[in-house]
Parts: sequence; C-alpha cells; structure tokens
Amino acid sequence: MQQDYFEEIVEYILANQNRLYRLAYSNVQNEQDAMDVVQNAICKALEHAGELRDIHAVRTWFYRILMNESMSFLKKNRKEILREEPLDEEVFVFDLQYEDQDELYERIKGLPVTVQNIIRLRFYEELSLQEIAEAMELNLNTVKAKLYRGLKALRVEMEG
Repeated sequence: MQQDYFEEIVEYILANQNRLYRLAYSNVQNEQDAMDVVQNAICKALEHAGELRDIHAVRTWFYRILMNESMSFLKKNRKEILREEPLDEEVFVFDLQYEDQDELYERIKGLPVTVQNIIRLRFYEELSLQEIAEAMELNLNTVKAKLYRGLKALRVEMEG
C-alpha cells in the first residue's frame, strides 16, 4: 500500500508542479528560493509518504508540507529578506481575469501572511475552506473568519 501511495504522490507532484511553484513563489517572492522550497517540500513528502493515511487527501497533505516549508524558509531568511534591495520590477505569477491585477496583488501582499495564504489557496489554488483548514492546520471557523475579514479589507481598500 505504501508503494502505491508513493507512486500516486509522485504523479500528483508531476501533474501539479507549476501550481506548486506558483504558490511557493507567491510566498517567498524569488524564483530560486521558490524552487528550493518546492524541492524541499517534495523531498519531505516522499520521505514521509508512508504517513499519508488517505490518498484522496494528497492535495491538502502536500499543500500543508509546502506551506510549512515556505514559512520555515521565510523565518530562517527573514533578516536577509529585510536587507535586500527591492526589485525594480516584480514578476506577477497569477493569471487572473482582473484588469487591475498588479494593484490587487499588491493589496493582497499588504495583508497578514496567514490571510494572504488563505486567499491564495482559496482563489488561486481553488481549495475548499475545509482543505485550507487542513493544509494550514487551522480551525475551519478561523479560516472562514480570516478569509472574510481579509476580503472585506481588500474591498474597502479597492473601493476607497
């Protein structure tokens, strides 16, 4: 059974590598760092493939690993990131059907990190609220509250 899960996890990673990279990039804001985060998450997932209890939960299980890797990277490199010079032009990795994509993306980046991640997982990665709660190891009601408060703050800023 563990071997079957291992192969399914590999298939999931290969089929979703671009999405995984985009999510990591949206957190760390650097191409090389995002690749490192995804690579570390893949290694951890494959090392712990036997711990996955339900293969149908592979998506939320892997997102949890990826989000944890992203947050660990940011904590570890916080001092370096704060000292870096801002980029002249940032790469926008999301393909939204919204005319003010850059403005919306900047507004999202102004929200607390947890709220940013919830919004990214909900609208860019299309996870359900329950899947987000599992991936981020938060209570479902907490996810809902943070999502709706974050969306309300975005709406107020965009309208104002």
